[in-house]
Amino acid sequence: MPKFISAEEAVKLVKTNDHIVIGMTASEPQNFIKILHTVADRVKNVTVSNCLPIQEAEFFTNPKYADSFRVAGWFYTNALRKYHHNGNISFIPNHLHLAGKKRFEHMKPNIFAVAASMPDEKGFISLSVQNVYERDAVDIADIVIIETNPNFPRTFGDNQVHISEVDYIIESDYPVPTTINPEPNEKDMIIGRAIANHIIDGATIQLGIGGIPNAVAYFLKDKKDLGIHTEMFTTGMMDLVKDGIITGRQKNFMTGKHVCAFAYGSKELYEFLDNNKDVYFMRGVLANDPHIIGKNDNQISINTTMEIDLMGQCNSESIGPRQFSGTGGQSDTAVGAQNSINGKSFIALYSTAMVKNKETGEREEISKIVPTLRPGAAVTLSRNDVDYVVTEYGCVSLRGTTIAERVELLISVAHPNYREWLREEAKKLEWIF
Repeated sequence: MPKFISAEEAVKLVKTNDHIVIGMTASEPQNFIKILHTVADRVKNVTVSNCLPIQEAEFFTNPKYADSFRVAGWFYTNALRKYHHNGNISFIPNHLHLAGKKRFEHMKPNIFAVAASMPDEKGFISLSVQNVYERDAVDIADIVIIETNPNFPRTFGDNQVHISEVDYIIESDYPVPTTINPEPNEKDMIIGRAIANHIIDGATIQLGIGGIPNAVAYFLKDKKDLGIHTEMFTTGMMDLVKDGIITGRQKNFMTGKHVCAFAYGSKELYEFLDNNKDVYFMRGVLANDPHIIGKNDNQISINTTMEIDLMGQCNSESIGPRQFSGTGGQSDTAVGAQNSINGKSFIALYSTAMVKNKETGEREEISKIVPTLRPGAAVTLSRNDVDYVVTEYGCVSLRGTTIAERVELLISVAHPNYREWLREEAKKLEWIF
């Protein structure tokens, strides 16, 4: 049986050179990480691997602890971006389905800490809203610490942990972190309608969070028997299930089940997930495996990007060399959808963005369709794997096209103010003549 301990007792287990793995996003063990910095005076070179962190914990925000703690991030949020300059935070390049596997092969977790549901009458704890790498970490970590919390929904899938697998329990009682579900704007609605027009009855979908995915969901309300095989289960998906639009009845794989690796959204979403056996939380190594994604016919993948060049390379995670977010499951789901019979992958973006000019300090408009990516930019989705590209000016398919054909197709969905410039740059690069 595990020992019930306080967070103060738990952080005393940390030793110099340890590798600590933290549950991602809403499943961060808040009590543990809030006081982790208090052992900085007796430990050095402790690595903390995290993903999509919400809490701005002092162990990485305060530069005086940089010798004691360093952070390895699978996916940056504002919390990591703000404090990257401290010098002890670095990004782990990854495809999400292999993120945990490859990291744990490189560096075994000494401690895994996560927030989860309360044990049931048979001693099983649900990992609740996260199963990207969390169940895998339970299997391999030397010490497993779970902050049990009555506010976390009990979910189902291969995310069950028996109490005999847990070394320590911290009893907790804080709300499950939520996120706002943004309302789509006019551009989102144009893009959302264009994508929804390609989705047929019975298709299986993968959506993210944000204005464009929410707009797609809005235009799916006249569809029938859609299914879910997704990385992230969202509030928008919940609404489609409640409306009877998503049933999963026509899925080839896990028929009738809404498959995901994690969930993040509203309080209402967590209430919907609680004791809902129709939603299956599958380990990320499986849920995001492109081969498994492709088992469903008519699989649809919808992702967004920050910029795309005229060859079709998508940078969805960095501003030049500066890490902004992460690859996540973009490549996993885009390739997986194209492995599917009649599957389609969509990359959506606005044609322009407003950015600050470093010299003048003024905000100015730039094209998000560019001749070449910025120096140092990450290639999140390779030109070999891009399929449909959608802006507010149209939807084009790059599958099977030449560079010259891509140039013309991408220029056709660029903002009109930049089309001639793009054409002239393409001529300089000798992609068109």
